[in-house]
Formats: sequence, C-alpha cells, structure tokens
Amino acid sequence: MTVTALSPALVWFRRDLRCEDHAALYHALRSAQKVYCVFIFDTDILAALPTRKDRRVEFIHQCVQELDIALNALSLGAGGQGSGLIVRHGSALDVIPELAMQLGVRKVFANRDYEPAARERDLSVAASLDTLGIGFADFKDQVVFEGPEVLTGQDKPYSVFTPYKNAWLKKIDGFQLKAYPVEKYAARLAVKPAGNSIPSLPEIGFEAGAWEGVKLPAGSRGAQALLADFSSRVARYKEARDFPAVKGVSYLSVHIRFGTVSIRQLAGFALAQKNEGAASWLSELIWRDFYQAVLYHFPHVVNQSFRRIYDRIQWDNNPAYLAAWCEGRTGYPLVDAAMRQLNQTGYMHNRLRMVTASFLCKDLGIDWREGEKYFASKLNDYDLAANNGGWQWAASTGCDAQPWFRIFNPVTQSKKFDPEGRFIRRYLPELEALPNKYIHEPWLLAGAYLPPIVDHAQARERTLARYGVIKS
Repeated sequence: MTVTALSPALVWFRRDLRCEDHAALYHALRSAQKVYCVFIFDTDILAALPTRKDRRVEFIHQCVQELDIALNALSLGAGGQGSGLIVRHGSALDVIPELAMQLGVRKVFANRDYEPAARERDLSVAASLDTLGIGFADFKDQVVFEGPEVLTGQDKPYSVFTPYKNAWLKKIDGFQLKAYPVEKYAARLAVKPAGNSIPSLPEIGFEAGAWEGVKLPAGSRGAQALLADFSSRVARYKEARDFPAVKGVSYLSVHIRFGTVSIRQLAGFALAQKNEGAASWLSELIWRDFYQAVLYHFPHVVNQSFRRIYDRIQWDNNPAYLAAWCEGRTGYPLVDAAMRQLNQTGYMHNRLRMVTASFLCKDLGIDWREGEKYFASKLNDYDLAANNGGWQWAASTGCDAQPWFRIFNPVTQSKKFDPEGRFIRRYLPELEALPNKYIHEPWLLAGAYLPPIVDHAQARERTLARYGVIKS
C-alpha cells in the first residue's frame, strides 16, 4: 500500500528500544507527515513467564520510559511539537489493528523479528490490518545481514561458521553499516494522544525490585555508557574474554538483545579498531548473525536437533541431577559458581555457558533442551537463536558444533580460566577460606564442600558410549 505524505503512520517498537539509527522509524518518518510510536507489553509473551518478578520485564519497562523521553526530545530538537511513546498492555494481535484504526493510520512499520512465533504473529497482524485497508511493512534492523543475504555459491544457507564468517566479511561495506538518519525527519513525530501514560509494573501484573543489588544501566544511554567503557578495553578482549573473574567482555548482550543499541554501530565500531581484540569481538557479532540465519532457514532447531540423527540419543531422565545443576549443587565449584551467578544476577559469562552446558549434557547425560529451557527462564539477554545455537553447539547436535567426543573437563576448565579461584569464591562464599590448592577440587579435603555428583572420568565414558551408538 502506498502511503501519501499526509497519511499518518504507526511505528511498532519491539526488540529495538531506541530512536536513533532505527530502520522502521526512519522509513515511517520519510513516508508520512505524522508518525506515532507504540510499544506493547504483550500478554501473549508475558503470560508464559514463570515469575511475576522478572528482571527482563523490569529492564524493558525502564527502557520504555527512557524511549518515551528520548522521542519527545528528538521531536523538539528537530523543531517538532514534542512526541512520546504510546504504551499498551494486551495482545499485539488485537492492540495493533485497534490502535491503527483509532489513530487513522494508513500503514504500520516495524523491524523484523526472525523467531518462528514472532514471524507467525506478524503475519497475523498484517492480515488483520489488510482487512482494514491498512498496510504493514517490516525492515531489517536487528542483524547486519539477514538469512537470505549471506548464502553459499550454490545459494544455500551455511551450516559451518567459518565459511559464513568469511562470506560475511567479504560482503560487508559502508552501506551496510550506515546509520539511518532519523533526526533529519524527526519533526514529523506525532504528539501522543492525551491520557497515554506508561503503566507501572504492578499495572501490567509484575513486581518491581527484580534488579535489587544488581546494577545494569538501561536504555540507549546505558548502552552507550557500556560501549564507551568497553572501547578502552576492547584491544585486550581476545586474551581477557575467557576469564570470568576479569572485566574482559563488553556486558552489552542485554542491550543487543533488546535493541537499545544499533548492531550497525557496534559492527562499525569493531571494524574501525584494527586490533585483534576488536576482530575477536566482531566474530562474536557475526556468530549472532549466523545463529539468526540458522533459525531462519532451519526453524526445526527450536525443538529438534539441527542434525536430526542426534534426536535418537537416549538421554537420562534424572530430576535430582537436573535440580542439582540448576541450583548449583553439583560439587564442581566452577559449575556451581556459574549457576549461582545466573540465578542471582540473570547473567552468565560466555565461557561458563559452555562449561555448564557441556556438564549438563555430557557429565549428567541430560537432554540439552532441559538446559536451554532453564537458561531461557533466567538469562537477561535470552535470545532464542543464540541460546539454542549455543546449547546445540555444546551438545554436539547443532551446526558447526564441537565434536561429540570433545567433553569439557570441569576441573581443567576451572584451573585454566579461574586459576586463583577468584570467581568461585565470589559466588561460593563457603569456599572463601579454602586454599588455592583445593579450590578446584575441594573433595580432596574431606568435608570442605559437597562431594561431586558424578565422577567426570566415568561420566565421560558413558557419554562416549551414548554418542557412539548413534554414530556407529
């Protein structure tokens, strides 16, 4: 549907909670004289959350408040009459068509979401809008390259990361990283209708205080502050990134997840640094595009192994082992400290995500889907594509996964990446006074800690046999 210059438009914010370098907002402002903005606390998503005190919901709520202020400032700065964010609580399937009709808009703009459930939702919303004579347009924004944009020479999706990365790097140019100049047209932002205050957390059915004791700056300003801090450390990223007791990573993952920072800005920043640390961090951003492409091309990975042969694995059904892993009671200090970090803060260091995932699947013999589900309930930065990809990598069931016979030794990993036990002591205060000699293997000192839930060497043999049956 063609939108005339006099037709109002509506921008639907989702996982893109910023107003700078924003694809959908830019295209709406260019094509319409008046542009409204909306965010929905979608009950279809919120109802499935396991707790009413959720860090992610509180983080989103803070980001929405900042976005409302930022949109108003953007409008006034461009000579407009002021603006803001319309915030609704309900099912997007109902709210978007109803709001579009109320505002008299002729087109709804949004940035693409590649998760299967989100794609289905957007198709339903577009169909409802179409029956009302209202258009729907979506745009690439949360990735640098979408799934169909980076393909093999045979126009097929990649299933191995390194060739994908090489193709990604060959394709990248200044055009792909160019920011959308939203500010140029910001005077067209519409004043939000009267009586559209942002509902409080209790008004949408959630409790405040989930972030008590944990500091995570929210919104675009929070993201830019973290990026500025990381810029002074990025050159050391490659050697520091694997050590959980060291401030080596960017801590931007939750901001990338909710789009409070532009992925184009981050990729452009990494490419401009010209050092090994930035190149290593850029690889992590490319991994993110890769997993999004895998999810787009192979949606069966949501519930099944990428390599379907591995769905034949006979996993152990051991609720007691699963509970011990979830609660950080395995007897292996690094694994337990990592799980307690996740439970207490909603964050887990990337190296520890690999260690804990390997331990669940290959030491305890529990289905990777159980771990993926638990991480999904706890991670502040939970992203279906990345979480699923990471778990299938650890379980050796995914694309470009670690070989099935590669099994992380939790003690070796502990000694290598937390040699002095600084991270362990932070989350296992009961081991604070333990000498370094025993911090990684406290069972060597009788009564110092929980006994190991399994013997790693024996568990390794069981895992080799478990996978070996499938591969034979």
